[in-house]
Amino acid sequence: MKLIEEYADKVIASGAYDPLDRVYVMNKIRGFVGDEDVEASGDQPLVAQLVDLAVKRGKIEDGQTAREILNDQLYDLMTPRPSVVNHLFWEKYQQSPATATDWFYQLCTSNDYVKVAAIKKNVVFDKPTKYGNLEITINLSKPEKDPKAIAAAAHDTKKKYPQCALCMENEGYKGRLGQAARSNHRIIRMTIGGKQWGFQYSPYAYFNEHCIFLDSKHEPMKINRQTLVNLVEIEHQLPAYFVGSNADLPIVGGSMLAHEHYQGGRHIFPMMKATIKKPLKFADYPAVKAGIVNWPMSDIRLTSADTAQLIDLGTHIIDVWDHYSDEGLDIKAFDGDTRHHTVTPIMHRDGDQYVLDLVLRDNNTNDQYPLGIFHPHEKLWHIKKENIGLIEVMGRAILPARLKDELNEVKKFWLGAANKIADSHLPWAKEVQSRVDITKDNVDEVLEQELANIFANVLENAGVFKDDAAGQAGWDRFIDQL
Repeated sequence: MKLIEEYADKVIASGAYDPLDRVYVMNKIRGFVGDEDVEASGDQPLVAQLVDLAVKRGKIEDGQTAREILNDQLYDLMTPRPSVVNHLFWEKYQQSPATATDWFYQLCTSNDYVKVAAIKKNVVFDKPTKYGNLEITINLSKPEKDPKAIAAAAHDTKKKYPQCALCMENEGYKGRLGQAARSNHRIIRMTIGGKQWGFQYSPYAYFNEHCIFLDSKHEPMKINRQTLVNLVEIEHQLPAYFVGSNADLPIVGGSMLAHEHYQGGRHIFPMMKATIKKPLKFADYPAVKAGIVNWPMSDIRLTSADTAQLIDLGTHIIDVWDHYSDEGLDIKAFDGDTRHHTVTPIMHRDGDQYVLDLVLRDNNTNDQYPLGIFHPHEKLWHIKKENIGLIEVMGRAILPARLKDELNEVKKFWLGAANKIADSHLPWAKEVQSRVDITKDNVDEVLEQELANIFANVLENAGVFKDDAAGQAGWDRFIDQL
């Protein structure tokens, strides 16, 4: 079949248009790629062929940004309007929340908003540590920024539209240099905490059904009582998903502090499987089961079917931690008016029980640790130097793409082959080699296990109360204060 005809039939089969609209849809496609149809090839997806055709005919320039924009415009043809998507979602929600999210996720993968083919390139494995199995990913899916966009941004001082990548104004936005194409993007409207929020999936997902809940207003992130109220409401509406927030301070926070949002999805993280190492009792909150979690980061877990008591106790812990200092452990709440303490709150459901993990965070620096006292320390930077955000707090490492090639050179070094091992990896590689017998048969296993061990160390660095006598004494002092 001809290429334009075949894609028009696919658009109609998606349900976005009726068969009567076929000529109209074909003309929409012609507007993007030119009038003359050509034979379709079975070698690559139809949209990729159409984008190549548009480049060949000079309809768009042969550049990363122009290709992404046209790709998403073509997929937008098989995506219902936002009002229709929202109507269908909430109609299916009446059957069950899972029916609605299953449908919406299928829509977002079939229309290439969730970049399934790119996500499959990621390296993913898990290995045992003393904290249970930790999950390691090397992120190869998210494309590097367009060099032209980087150059343009250096001289661009105009106010942006949309203001950030999370704003609702991205829905249907064509895109430009430095601003992602979003023609095929759809957002479900929800009421959370009495305000309008949005629910969408992440284009470059780090785990199954990775989603984002975003405030309809572009306002900075903040962790407080309202955060816990919002997490409870999300869990009430979508009980099969976990939901959590990055911390609201630099160093310990995520990469997007300017827009209030949470992340969620259908995944059971290592931290969720971790056991309680020390039960806690709070007499004023008898309906809440509490304890310190056996985890490298400093986590208090609260479990209850009584969400009012859960929110009250969670708020109490957040408020006390915000002003708590233990300078013998380098834990310091304030420098003047500058706040250094917050939490990473994460919630999931276990039947009728709401499970809230509150991970204590401190973003202080000193001369020895200029990037953060409770941040990956310098000897680990060759593997992980970036901030420890929500996903990594829960035990899933997001490692940079550079490591794929760099670690292949490490393996060559271990096997005595010609290599170009980076100087940053050499001390670690020699240390591993000194204690492990590495062969061609086990080199991949050794590498994966050592990466998991390093990630465990990264999380230990980020914990405010260490797993030693001093850390345990620090926990006891903080619990007394609570």
